[in-house]
Amino acid sequence: MSRPTPKDATLSEVFSPRAIDAAAVGFVLAHLDTAKPVLWIQDRLSRKETGRPHLRGLPRPIEIIHVDANRPVDVLWAMEEGLRCAAFGAVLGEVWGDPAVLDFTATKRLALRSEAHRIPAWLIRRAATAGLSAARNRWRVASLQSLKHPWDSRAPGAPVWEADLFRSRWGKTGRWVAQYDGTRLTFDHGVEADAYDDQRREAER
Repeated sequence: MSRPTPKDATLSEVFSPRAIDAAAVGFVLAHLDTAKPVLWIQDRLSRKETGRPHLRGLPRPIEIIHVDANRPVDVLWAMEEGLRCAAFGAVLGEVWGDPAVLDFTATKRLALRSEAHRIPAWLIRRAATAGLSAARNRWRVASLQSLKHPWDSRAPGAPVWEADLFRSRWGKTGRWVAQYDGTRLTFDHGVEADAYDDQRREAER
């Protein structure tokens, strides 16, 4: 099926059950469908705990303008300013934990700015709780066992994620197994993660 969220130009939040899991970043990048540069902003703790983006590790060529921000408030300010710029195809921010500055008002400002300028905004939240937020789509994303590599059985193949859309203003919430093959993001609706693991093990026997 196609992605379950019909509105792209808005604010979406992605939470990671395991703070340093790369699933959240991979999932967001799989959604980006733009030839324009992407503005990517990290606060100090996100940068320290998970590292900076590396172009060679991206699923496909994407032009990135990376910004180091020491404080969460600086991430939010940079995101708002980036959403004013039509030259960007998307704005991605990473904020660690639950800073007081990241409240309902701050997320509402980002959502309205994103929708007004029709630039998708993504906020990756690690070591965070899903408190009150104006984000239109809110996800919990975790890594599952990757697909087999087509040429090397010892190497990881295409990424697979457990994607839980627990709040959506426009779409239908649900839990999916999401797969990305480098060109297309697909969702297997209603497949529980444990059941997916059992299916993979059975197929590999």
